[in-house]
Amino acid sequence: MKKFLSLFEKNKATGKRNYYLILGMILTGIVLLIVLLGFFYMPYSPTKMDASSKLKGISLKHIMGTDHMGRDVFSRVMYGSRVTLAIAASTIFIGAGAGTILGALTGYFGGMFDEISMRIIDVMLAFPSILLSLVFVSLFGTGTYQVAIALGISFVPSFARIVRGEFLRCKNMDYVEVARLQGVSDLRIIFVHILPNTLGVLMSSVMIGFNNAVLAEAGLSFLGIGAQPPYASLGNMLSDAQGYLFNRPGYVISIGCVIVVMVLGFSFLSEGIKRIGEY
Repeated sequence: MKKFLSLFEKNKATGKRNYYLILGMILTGIVLLIVLLGFFYMPYSPTKMDASSKLKGISLKHIMGTDHMGRDVFSRVMYGSRVTLAIAASTIFIGAGAGTILGALTGYFGGMFDEISMRIIDVMLAFPSILLSLVFVSLFGTGTYQVAIALGISFVPSFARIVRGEFLRCKNMDYVEVARLQGVSDLRIIFVHILPNTLGVLMSSVMIGFNNAVLAEAGLSFLGIGAQPPYASLGNMLSDAQGYLFNRPGYVISIGCVIVVMVLGFSFLSEGIKRIGEY
Protein backbone atom coordinates (compact mmCIF):
# COMPACT_ATOMS: atom_id res chain seq x y z
CA MET A 1 0.00 0.00 0.00
CA LYS A 2 2.84 2.38 0.89
CA LYS A 3 4.56 1.60 -2.40
CA PHE A 4 1.32 2.39 -4.26
CA LEU A 5 0.84 5.70 -2.42
CA SER A 6 4.47 6.64 -3.10
CA LEU A 7 3.61 6.83 -6.83
CA PHE A 8 1.66 10.02 -6.10
CA GLU A 9 4.35 11.70 -3.98
CA LYS A 10 7.06 14.01 -5.22
CA ASN A 11 10.31 12.30 -6.09
CA LYS A 12 12.84 13.57 -3.53
CA ALA A 13 15.67 13.50 -6.08
CA THR A 14 13.90 15.27 -8.94
CA GLY A 15 11.17 17.18 -7.11
CA LYS A 16 8.65 15.98 -9.71
CA ARG A 17 5.22 14.42 -9.28
CA ASN A 18 3.64 12.03 -11.76
CA TYR A 19 0.68 14.21 -12.74
CA TYR A 20 -0.11 11.99 -15.73
CA LEU A 21 -0.79 9.05 -13.44
CA ILE A 22 -2.79 11.17 -10.99
CA LEU A 23 -4.97 12.74 -13.68
CA GLY A 24 -5.41 9.39 -15.42
CA MET A 25 -6.61 7.72 -12.24
CA ILE A 26 -9.02 10.60 -11.50
CA LEU A 27 -10.61 10.53 -14.96
CA THR A 28 -10.75 6.74 -15.11
CA GLY A 29 -12.13 6.68 -11.57
CA ILE A 30 -15.00 8.98 -12.57
CA VAL A 31 -15.99 6.62 -15.39
CA LEU A 32 -15.64 3.51 -13.23
CA LEU A 33 -17.72 5.17 -10.50
CA ILE A 34 -20.54 5.76 -13.01
CA VAL A 35 -20.30 2.14 -14.19
CA LEU A 36 -20.19 0.64 -10.68
CA LEU A 37 -23.05 2.85 -9.51
CA GLY A 38 -25.16 1.42 -12.32
CA PHE A 39 -24.94 -2.07 -10.78
CA PHE A 40 -26.57 -0.85 -7.56
CA TYR A 41 -28.70 2.10 -8.59
CA MET A 42 -30.07 3.32 -11.91
CA PRO A 43 -32.66 6.15 -12.01
CA TYR A 44 -34.62 4.57 -14.86
CA SER A 45 -34.48 1.50 -17.04
CA PRO A 46 -32.14 2.25 -19.97
CA THR A 47 -34.74 0.84 -22.36
CA LYS A 48 -37.85 2.49 -20.84
CA MET A 49 -39.52 4.87 -23.33
CA ASP A 50 -41.76 7.81 -22.50
CA ALA A 51 -43.41 9.45 -25.51
CA SER A 52 -44.32 12.53 -23.45
CA SER A 53 -40.69 13.20 -22.47
CA LYS A 54 -38.89 13.19 -25.83
CA LEU A 55 -35.73 15.35 -26.09
CA LYS A 56 -36.22 17.02 -22.70
CA GLY A 57 -33.37 19.18 -21.42
CA ILE A 58 -31.41 18.82 -18.19
CA SER A 59 -33.60 18.80 -15.07
CA LEU A 60 -33.69 17.37 -11.57
CA LYS A 61 -35.73 14.48 -12.93
CA HIS A 62 -33.35 13.78 -15.83
CA ILE A 63 -29.88 15.14 -15.04
CA MET A 64 -28.69 14.57 -18.63
CA GLY A 65 -32.09 15.03 -20.23
CA THR A 66 -33.89 12.49 -22.39
CA ASP A 67 -33.32 11.14 -25.88
CA HIS A 68 -35.53 11.08 -28.98
CA MET A 69 -37.54 8.17 -27.55
CA GLY A 70 -38.01 9.65 -24.09
CA ARG A 71 -35.39 7.43 -22.47
CA ASP A 72 -33.25 8.83 -19.65
CA VAL A 73 -29.83 9.69 -21.07
CA PHE A 74 -27.97 9.35 -17.76
CA SER A 75 -29.32 5.83 -17.20
CA ARG A 76 -28.34 4.90 -20.74
CA VAL A 77 -24.87 6.41 -20.23
CA MET A 78 -24.45 4.31 -17.09
CA TYR A 79 -25.46 1.18 -18.96
CA GLY A 80 -23.69 2.11 -22.21
CA SER A 81 -20.40 2.82 -20.41
CA ARG A 82 -20.62 -0.65 -18.88
CA VAL A 83 -21.14 -2.26 -22.28
CA THR A 84 -18.34 -0.23 -23.90
CA LEU A 85 -15.87 -1.04 -21.10
CA ALA A 86 -16.88 -4.72 -21.17
CA ILE A 87 -16.18 -4.90 -24.91
CA ALA A 88 -12.88 -3.01 -24.42
CA ALA A 89 -11.85 -5.36 -21.59
CA SER A 90 -12.72 -8.43 -23.69
CA THR A 91 -10.76 -6.95 -26.58
CA ILE A 92 -7.68 -6.46 -24.41
CA PHE A 93 -8.04 -9.90 -22.82
CA ILE A 94 -8.00 -11.54 -26.26
CA GLY A 95 -5.53 -9.18 -27.94
CA ALA A 96 -3.03 -8.84 -25.10
CA GLY A 97 -3.32 -12.49 -24.06
CA ALA A 98 -2.76 -14.00 -27.50
CA GLY A 99 -0.36 -11.24 -28.55
CA THR A 100 1.80 -11.68 -25.44
CA ILE A 101 2.10 -15.44 -25.93
CA LEU A 102 2.86 -15.07 -29.64
CA GLY A 103 5.36 -12.23 -29.09
CA ALA A 104 7.10 -14.10 -26.27
CA LEU A 105 7.52 -17.30 -28.28
CA THR A 106 8.67 -15.59 -31.48
CA GLY A 107 11.02 -13.22 -29.65
CA TYR A 108 12.61 -15.95 -27.57
CA PHE A 109 12.94 -18.78 -30.08
CA GLY A 110 13.36 -16.77 -33.31
CA GLY A 111 14.07 -18.78 -36.45
CA MET A 112 11.59 -19.62 -39.18
CA PHE A 113 8.61 -19.43 -36.79
CA ASP A 114 9.55 -15.85 -35.97
CA GLU A 115 10.02 -14.89 -39.63
CA ILE A 116 6.69 -16.32 -40.79
CA SER A 117 4.77 -14.93 -37.80
CA MET A 118 6.25 -11.44 -38.18
CA ARG A 119 5.48 -11.29 -41.90
CA ILE A 120 1.84 -12.17 -41.18
CA ILE A 121 1.77 -9.56 -38.42
CA ASP A 122 3.33 -6.96 -40.72
CA VAL A 123 0.54 -7.54 -43.22
CA MET A 124 -2.11 -7.19 -40.50
CA LEU A 125 -0.48 -4.03 -39.11
CA ALA A 126 -0.57 -2.49 -42.58
CA PHE A 127 -4.34 -2.11 -42.13
CA PRO A 128 -5.90 0.26 -39.57
CA SER A 129 -7.37 -1.70 -36.65
CA ILE A 130 -10.88 -0.41 -37.33
CA LEU A 131 -10.67 -1.62 -40.94
CA LEU A 132 -9.26 -4.97 -39.85
CA SER A 133 -12.09 -5.25 -37.33
CA LEU A 134 -14.64 -4.67 -40.08
CA VAL A 135 -13.17 -7.63 -41.97
CA PHE A 136 -13.56 -9.92 -38.95
CA VAL A 137 -17.04 -8.56 -38.16
CA SER A 138 -18.07 -9.49 -41.70
CA LEU A 139 -16.97 -13.06 -40.87
CA PHE A 140 -18.43 -13.32 -37.36
CA GLY A 141 -21.54 -11.13 -37.77
CA THR A 142 -22.75 -8.12 -35.79
CA GLY A 143 -23.41 -7.97 -32.06
CA THR A 144 -21.63 -7.36 -28.77
CA TYR A 145 -19.75 -10.67 -28.54
CA GLN A 146 -18.84 -10.71 -32.22
CA VAL A 147 -17.38 -7.20 -32.04
CA ALA A 148 -15.35 -8.08 -28.94
CA ILE A 149 -13.85 -11.11 -30.71
CA ALA A 150 -13.23 -9.16 -33.92
CA LEU A 151 -11.51 -6.31 -32.10
CA GLY A 152 -9.52 -8.75 -29.95
CA ILE A 153 -8.11 -10.53 -33.01
CA SER A 154 -7.28 -7.21 -34.70
CA PHE A 155 -5.33 -6.10 -31.58
CA VAL A 156 -3.15 -9.25 -31.44
CA PRO A 157 -0.47 -8.00 -33.91
CA SER A 158 0.33 -4.78 -32.03
CA PHE A 159 0.76 -6.57 -28.69
CA ALA A 160 2.78 -9.35 -30.31
CA ARG A 161 5.14 -6.81 -31.88
CA ILE A 162 5.66 -4.97 -28.58
CA VAL A 163 6.27 -8.12 -26.52
CA ARG A 164 8.57 -9.58 -29.18
CA GLY A 165 10.73 -6.45 -29.04
CA GLU A 166 11.02 -6.72 -25.26
CA PHE A 167 11.98 -10.41 -25.45
CA LEU A 168 14.63 -9.69 -28.09
CA ARG A 169 16.08 -7.11 -25.69
CA CYS A 170 15.98 -9.35 -22.63
CA LYS A 171 16.67 -12.89 -23.85
CA ASN A 172 20.49 -12.56 -23.88
CA MET A 173 20.82 -10.70 -20.59
CA ASP A 174 22.94 -12.14 -17.78
CA TYR A 175 20.06 -13.33 -15.60
CA VAL A 176 18.65 -15.34 -18.54
CA GLU A 177 22.05 -16.88 -19.30
CA VAL A 178 22.43 -17.86 -15.64
CA ALA A 179 18.98 -19.52 -15.72
CA ARG A 180 19.96 -21.49 -18.82
CA LEU A 181 23.20 -22.66 -17.18
CA GLN A 182 21.15 -23.85 -14.19
CA GLY A 183 19.08 -26.03 -16.54
CA VAL A 184 15.86 -24.02 -16.27
CA SER A 185 13.37 -24.91 -19.02
CA ASP A 186 12.67 -22.50 -21.85
CA LEU A 187 9.01 -22.04 -20.88
CA ARG A 188 9.99 -21.20 -17.29
CA ILE A 189 12.55 -18.69 -18.55
CA ILE A 190 9.93 -17.11 -20.82
CA PHE A 191 7.08 -16.82 -18.34
CA VAL A 192 8.87 -16.59 -14.99
CA HIS A 193 12.18 -14.84 -15.72
CA ILE A 194 11.66 -12.61 -18.77
CA LEU A 195 7.92 -11.81 -18.88
CA PRO A 196 7.79 -10.08 -15.44
CA ASN A 197 10.55 -7.72 -16.66
CA THR A 198 8.35 -6.61 -19.57
CA LEU A 199 5.32 -5.75 -17.44
CA GLY A 200 6.07 -2.01 -17.34
CA VAL A 201 5.96 -1.69 -21.11
CA LEU A 202 3.10 -4.19 -21.35
CA MET A 203 0.91 -2.35 -18.81
CA SER A 204 1.45 0.94 -20.62
CA SER A 205 0.48 -0.80 -23.87
CA VAL A 206 -2.62 -2.28 -22.23
CA MET A 207 -3.81 1.21 -21.21
CA ILE A 208 -3.26 2.49 -24.76
CA GLY A 209 -5.05 -0.65 -25.96
CA PHE A 210 -8.04 0.20 -23.73
CA ASN A 211 -8.03 3.69 -25.22
CA ASN A 212 -8.02 2.34 -28.78
CA ALA A 213 -10.58 -0.37 -27.97
CA VAL A 214 -13.04 2.21 -26.59
CA LEU A 215 -12.67 4.31 -29.73
CA ALA A 216 -12.92 1.26 -32.00
CA GLU A 217 -16.05 -0.03 -30.23
CA ALA A 218 -17.62 3.43 -30.41
CA GLY A 219 -16.79 3.60 -34.11
CA LEU A 220 -18.22 0.17 -34.92
CA SER A 221 -21.36 0.72 -32.84
CA PHE A 222 -21.75 4.14 -34.45
CA LEU A 223 -21.85 2.31 -37.78
CA GLY A 224 -24.51 -0.03 -36.41
CA ILE A 225 -22.46 -3.23 -36.14
CA GLY A 226 -21.71 -3.23 -32.42
CA ALA A 227 -24.20 -3.51 -29.56
CA GLN A 228 -27.65 -3.71 -31.10
CA PRO A 229 -30.75 -1.70 -30.03
CA PRO A 230 -32.54 -1.51 -27.68
CA TYR A 231 -29.35 -2.15 -25.67
CA ALA A 232 -27.03 0.82 -25.38
CA SER A 233 -23.34 1.36 -25.89
CA LEU A 234 -21.69 4.76 -26.11
CA GLY A 235 -21.17 4.27 -29.84
CA ASN A 236 -24.75 3.54 -30.82
CA MET A 237 -26.00 6.25 -28.44
CA LEU A 238 -23.79 8.75 -30.24
CA SER A 239 -25.11 7.49 -33.56
CA ASP A 240 -28.70 8.05 -32.36
CA ALA A 241 -27.82 11.53 -31.07
CA GLN A 242 -26.06 12.88 -34.15
CA GLY A 243 -29.33 13.87 -35.84
CA TYR A 244 -30.22 16.15 -32.91
CA LEU A 245 -26.98 18.12 -32.72
CA PHE A 246 -28.63 21.49 -33.39
CA ASN A 247 -32.03 21.20 -31.70
CA ARG A 248 -30.79 19.22 -28.66
CA PRO A 249 -26.98 19.72 -28.44
CA GLY A 250 -26.82 18.61 -24.79
CA TYR A 251 -27.90 15.13 -25.86
CA VAL A 252 -24.86 14.76 -28.09
CA ILE A 253 -22.42 16.63 -25.84
CA SER A 254 -23.19 14.56 -22.72
CA ILE A 255 -22.44 11.29 -24.52
CA GLY A 256 -19.38 12.73 -26.27
CA CYS A 257 -17.99 14.01 -22.96
CA VAL A 258 -18.17 10.53 -21.41
CA ILE A 259 -16.24 9.07 -24.35
CA VAL A 260 -13.65 11.87 -24.15
CA VAL A 261 -13.18 11.45 -20.38
CA MET A 262 -12.83 7.67 -20.78
CA VAL A 263 -10.27 7.96 -23.59
CA LEU A 264 -8.26 10.71 -21.88
CA GLY A 265 -8.22 8.73 -18.64
CA PHE A 266 -6.65 5.67 -20.27
CA SER A 267 -4.25 7.87 -22.27
CA PHE A 268 -2.99 9.65 -19.16
CA LEU A 269 -2.73 6.34 -17.30
CA SER A 270 -0.60 4.91 -20.10
CA GLU A 271 1.72 7.93 -20.07
CA GLY A 272 1.84 7.89 -16.25
CA ILE A 273 2.81 4.22 -16.13
CA LYS A 274 5.46 4.84 -18.78
CA ARG A 275 6.95 7.69 -16.71
CA ILE A 276 6.91 5.99 -13.31
CA GLY A 277 10.68 5.52 -13.43
CA GLU A 278 11.24 9.22 -14.14
CA TYR A 279 9.50 10.50 -10.98
